[in-house]
Amino acid sequence: MSQPETSVLPEKPDQVSFYEKRRKIYAKGVRGIFDNWRIALVIFTQILFYVTPWLVWNDRQAVLLHLVERKFYIFGLVFWPQDVIYLAALLIVSAYALFLVTAIAGRLFCGYACPQTVYTQMFMWIENWVEGERNARIRLDKAPLDARKLRIKGSKHLLWGLLSLWTGFTLVCYFTPVSELMESVRTGNLSGWETFWIFFYGGFTYLMAGFMREQVCKYMCPYARFQSVMFDPDTLIITYDPERGETRGARKKGVDPKAAGLGDCVDCGLCVQVCPTGIDIRNGLQYECIGCAACIDVCDQVMDKVGLPRGLVRYSTETAMTRHLTPKEIVSHVVRPRILLYTAILVLITGLAAWFLAHRIPLKVDIIRDRSTLAREADDGSIENVYTLQIMNTEEQPHRYKVTVDGLPGAEIAGVSEVEVPAASLQAFNTVVRVAPDAGKRGANPIHFEIAAAENADIKVREKASFLLP
Repeated sequence: MSQPETSVLPEKPDQVSFYEKRRKIYAKGVRGIFDNWRIALVIFTQILFYVTPWLVWNDRQAVLLHLVERKFYIFGLVFWPQDVIYLAALLIVSAYALFLVTAIAGRLFCGYACPQTVYTQMFMWIENWVEGERNARIRLDKAPLDARKLRIKGSKHLLWGLLSLWTGFTLVCYFTPVSELMESVRTGNLSGWETFWIFFYGGFTYLMAGFMREQVCKYMCPYARFQSVMFDPDTLIITYDPERGETRGARKKGVDPKAAGLGDCVDCGLCVQVCPTGIDIRNGLQYECIGCAACIDVCDQVMDKVGLPRGLVRYSTETAMTRHLTPKEIVSHVVRPRILLYTAILVLITGLAAWFLAHRIPLKVDIIRDRSTLAREADDGSIENVYTLQIMNTEEQPHRYKVTVDGLPGAEIAGVSEVEVPAASLQAFNTVVRVAPDAGKRGANPIHFEIAAAENADIKVREKASFLLP
């Protein structure tokens, strides 16, 4: 009998991690045309965010989403929970506008106007001001903890914390009148929810912009994951020109790169150092790229120094890179079926929303028939039904409304027929409708209430109800 073969234990397989170990990114500062655009948009968006709650309109806060009163004030407009259709229209318009911008110019929103990008940029400005530029920050982090390092780090985090708390406070100002909130802070009488949201939003601002930064863009933001479905070969993206740049390598000043067998890329690595997500744009399009164009600014500066033309890293499209299109030809490719479809839908929805908003009647009415008394007989033999009317005046001026009824022969209002409703408020009252016993069929009969403003005939609403005859 043959001897059995000696079994060999399999080697322990290598462990593969599904998560990349984070390395801290020390983004180098850069100035250029795209950085100037980013600074301008940061300033614009933050002035808009921090100043808007302090604007006054009609002796009230101009923009206030008052949850307690269930009224949303947007300058001269007052929206109620029944106007949720306009919120839906706003969200749809915002989504299609984002799709349109992405299809044309890639992640332009991410690079210049996304809140994560904006607050990360603001936190980095503070960091650079307190700790210094890239090399100084690296040396500081490697240095042992001493009084100087503690002072610098403490100052930075103190400023981060103050900015975060002010951001959280400003957010709550959109839901609680800023004058009331300031008085509550001064007297120490903040409510539990107001305190929670100030610290919750402030804490997330501190965490996301101060520590997580590019991790939010790479792993948490869903936009980075589904943006590829909106890209096509004619979408403008930040690209590196390999035909011109390769082979990379350093060269002495005045040396002809072609004679040395080199491309225009001097392999300085600055495009990687300025990238807030730490990628190398020379490796092609990557989902981590947020389109901030910092690599374009720094590469153009390097090209100027070595006496080569700009545009080694530039905004371009896959089609343009393959076919060597001119800028004019790139623009001509913008008009394509996808762009036309997005534009048509966006214009249609925006136009309809604007039309309905412009023709919105500042009056809403709810009519409820009293179910405890279905019908009753009056002293003169006529039949009465009792109704509860809720009249909502959505304008910021009082109105007197007159109530009339029709739908049955001889139908009349036997109760309250006029009511004064203050500005931006809701008034409920009971009224009685009276008809002759033979005015309709037994059971439910359709009738209509018409509520019209006495001083403006254009403000009127017609609502259907039912009248019960025994």
